[in-house]
Amino acid sequence: MDTRHCEKLPKVLTFSFTANNAQNESKPVKLIAAACNNMGIGLNGYLPWRLPNEFKYLLDKITTVTQPGKKNLIVWGRSSFETFDEKLLPLRNCIIVVLSRTLRSLPNHVHYICKNEEEALQLASTPPLNEEIESIWSLGGVESYRTLMQHPWCNQIYFTKIMADFKCDTFFPDFDREVFKIVEGYPGVPAEIQEENGIKYVFQLYQRDQTNEINQGY
Repeated sequence: MDTRHCEKLPKVLTFSFTANNAQNESKPVKLIAAACNNMGIGLNGYLPWRLPNEFKYLLDKITTVTQPGKKNLIVWGRSSFETFDEKLLPLRNCIIVVLSRTLRSLPNHVHYICKNEEEALQLASTPPLNEEIESIWSLGGVESYRTLMQHPWCNQIYFTKIMADFKCDTFFPDFDREVFKIVEGYPGVPAEIQEENGIKYVFQLYQRDQTNEINQGY
């Protein structure tokens, strides 16, 4: 069996990368998250706030493709996926990867299981999926965000700044604002302060500063 492809067993679909894989084709990696004043993103596995329009913004971003026939690869940590509202699945224009070292069967609506983020990137950037995938989106959890924001393919962080305090036990990882710089007036990212249920928030886009990396010799 060609190990560039996924191994398919009864109710099991996993991907393993080997050194014999063909040269990979880089794909844009994007993170998307919402965090309150203390960078909290969750409590007991769920969002601490109810902001339907903000959540719709997330869904619109991850399901949008610019080229007909293309799809986005959604990379989800297992815990983050398991707390997502199943009624919203499947996601249009999306192929879902769940990260897990222990899952042996595919959850509903999941297309692949990968052991880690690097395997997910290899899956998207080598045949057969490389012709189909447009962008890779990370929906967490925290370690997945941290790992992928350090990857050279990660070029954007879509970040909703919630201008309020909430009790949280999960926090978005720190990132270097000299590497990822906020972009004002980016297409598709409203600049105005939004408000729902008495909670104000603002959409932001942080983009990797390639000139900064060039100057540092990367």
